[in-house]
Amino acid sequence: MNVEPFDVQEELKKLPGKPGVYIMHDAKDTIIYVGKAVNLKNRVRSYFRESTKKSPKIERMVSFISRFEYIVTDSELEALVLENNLIKEHSPKYNTMLKDDKTYPYIKVTVGEAFPRILFSRQMKKDKSRYYGPYTSAVSVKDTIDLMNKLYCLRTCNRNLPRDIGQGRPCLNFHIKACTAPCVGKETQEEYRLRVNKALEFLNGNYGPVLKELEEKMLAASENLAFEEAAKYRELLFSVRSVAQKQKITNSDGENKDFVGLARNERDVVIQVFFVREGKLIGREHFYMKQAQEEKDAEILQSFLKQFYAGTPFIPKEIYLQETIEEALLIEKWLSQKNDTVVHLRVPMKGQKEKMLDLAIRNAEMILSKDAEKLKREEMRTTGAVKELEQLLRLGNLVRMEAFDISNISGFANVGSMVVFEKGKPKKSDYRKFNIKSVSGPDDYACMKEVLTRRFRHGLAEREETDEAFGSFTRFPDLLLMDGGKGQVNIALSVLDELGIRIPVCGMVKDDNHRTRGLYYNGEEMPIDTHSEGFHLITRIQDEAHRFAIEYHRSLRTKAQVHSVLDEIPGVGPARRKALMKSFASIDELKKATAQEIATSAALPLSVSEGIAAYFSDKSSEDTQKEM
Repeated sequence: MNVEPFDVQEELKKLPGKPGVYIMHDAKDTIIYVGKAVNLKNRVRSYFRESTKKSPKIERMVSFISRFEYIVTDSELEALVLENNLIKEHSPKYNTMLKDDKTYPYIKVTVGEAFPRILFSRQMKKDKSRYYGPYTSAVSVKDTIDLMNKLYCLRTCNRNLPRDIGQGRPCLNFHIKACTAPCVGKETQEEYRLRVNKALEFLNGNYGPVLKELEEKMLAASENLAFEEAAKYRELLFSVRSVAQKQKITNSDGENKDFVGLARNERDVVIQVFFVREGKLIGREHFYMKQAQEEKDAEILQSFLKQFYAGTPFIPKEIYLQETIEEALLIEKWLSQKNDTVVHLRVPMKGQKEKMLDLAIRNAEMILSKDAEKLKREEMRTTGAVKELEQLLRLGNLVRMEAFDISNISGFANVGSMVVFEKGKPKKSDYRKFNIKSVSGPDDYACMKEVLTRRFRHGLAEREETDEAFGSFTRFPDLLLMDGGKGQVNIALSVLDELGIRIPVCGMVKDDNHRTRGLYYNGEEMPIDTHSEGFHLITRIQDEAHRFAIEYHRSLRTKAQVHSVLDEIPGVGPARRKALMKSFASIDELKKATAQEIATSAALPLSVSEGIAAYFSDKSSEDTQKEM
């Protein structure tokens, strides 16, 4: 099928002067940008007009555009919704994007049921239930629900009441006094609803009545010398006070508001959101924005609002921002339609709301500061450590390091491991395992020679086929690390010399306690500061190569042991062997099982199970006779 080449200038002439969404593609037909426009003709043309001033990011994006397409909509509001959906689906490279895609927990009270329950929910649906939240901590939500059920003894079962009343016995919760068992008619709907209403008052922030009631019950139980019961009320009092203290009052109007604060440095952009519900600060959350460094604050806030509130079921009536955004009226209209009530975007200039927004901004700045320190420490462990090794070994541009290790027990199942570190971090996708084929005994040098030969021959062959060096084998290391000293290094150098490859090789020399004491490089042992980041990196690479080899060897030993035994049993083929391996943790456990236990656990015919049990019984007798 022949596809006509895309003529950008010709296609620009065909653009309609209507609202809609435009989609930019690169040469590989990947979507790299999605935008919306009131007038598609004017907006899309502006990208290709030299006189139009563009940001460096947009300039780069335009240079990659191979073709574009567009979707006409009836209004700018429809275009906004479609733009959000397409950005979320395709994650275009040049759109300012939320790094996080979080769902928030809610407390759901099923007030539409005859006997309501309090549940944990990740979605706020338009049903007859009442929702509280969103909260930022799932643990806090679950703790609050547990407290509610303890305080008010509400049911937690899924029975359909009142239809199922009297069908069956009450569950354990009734016997431990955690439920009043409406399922068997122990309580009327009216009596149950009174306790539900008290729970709703609590969730609305009215803690006074329950605190007073619990204190009175605790004192009464104590006076009656019922100290165990008094202790129970004391614990509930503590839990209620703990929940009440977390609900920091921010204002007295009882409204729902979000405060959105932005902070940035030369590397990252963070947005902090404070969630205020019923006049109380119930939580906060921060978000990182991708592809945002070259955007203005107002543009980033605008992108955040569209992406965040597109996926959030609860939208407050007021959202406070630190500056005005260009599409404020359009976004207000969109959010109001989603919320079925008027939503306002506001910029507070003074008073308590301005202080709350300032607090959100300062929290965002603190996150940036903490992350900068964390990033600095991580850089010291990785790229900083690599630079130390570059200076020690006098190497330049040290990016990729490969380390090899051999594992065997008395020559059984010789295996090799290859681990890869790039810029000081493990690149596990490039790790490789080698099942040694040419060496049968415990000869580590011969095993290492086979592993290295296979690794680099494979790489050379792939390079000839692809003329590229991007795969795990086609990319050669900048430094080869051997888990040993002079002997291992000489083996590696001989393999590389034989294949005509020049790569620096460094050995890790160990002391009498098998700990690395220095490096063997260019024919001499070099001391290394054991407290340096470079030394710690070498140790991590060495440990990782050893771990990877040991794990592979262990898996082969386990499979060999199980397969060699089970394969000898008449009537046990691949399917039955798999069933036995799933049902029994070890051969010893299988040996101890009776024929009936084998049949039941592995779902095998009794005749086959009797054959397995008989096989192990005969083996046991043979072993006993040999010992005698």
